[in-house]
Amino acid sequence: MKLKITVFSLILIFLLPISSFSQSKGMKPWRKDARCWRASELHLSPEQGNRLNLLEQAYFEETQLLRAQLVTKRIELRELLVNPAIKTESIRSKYLELVETQSKLEEKAIEYMVKIRSLLTHQQLKSWCPEQELPLFQRMMPGHSPMGPMNPRRALPPEE
Repeated sequence: MKLKITVFSLILIFLLPISSFSQSKGMKPWRKDARCWRASELHLSPEQGNRLNLLEQAYFEETQLLRAQLVTKRIELRELLVNPAIKTESIRSKYLELVETQSKLEEKAIEYMVKIRSLLTHQQLKSWCPEQELPLFQRMMPGHSPMGPMNPRRALPPEE
């Protein structure tokens, strides 16, 4: 089972190109306010643009392993949850591992945001929406859910 999870995780790493995370040009503002933009959409100087690209690249390279570990731990947790022979302590232990990895990834995201913030001018900061920079950051913001509201009319699977 561990071999399957490891192989699946490695495949995921190679199928998720870094550029897919960093290229979201032309996005509409998250808020209804038209002054809310990603850093890359703020009419950056050529020097700012180059620095932002380097920051993006470094961030995604630094976090690639953590993201893969997070996927792996989520899969392992799911396997533990659906296995009736697994003890609750094992599930809790795996969950704590997942939370620790997620926390490390969130720390890296905050470091990345601080670096972006430092390269923007005061005027650019007024129009910048940090929550648009990373999908992870949206989940960290209060009141945001990447999956949207749950559908209360969705039927539960039949009991056996």
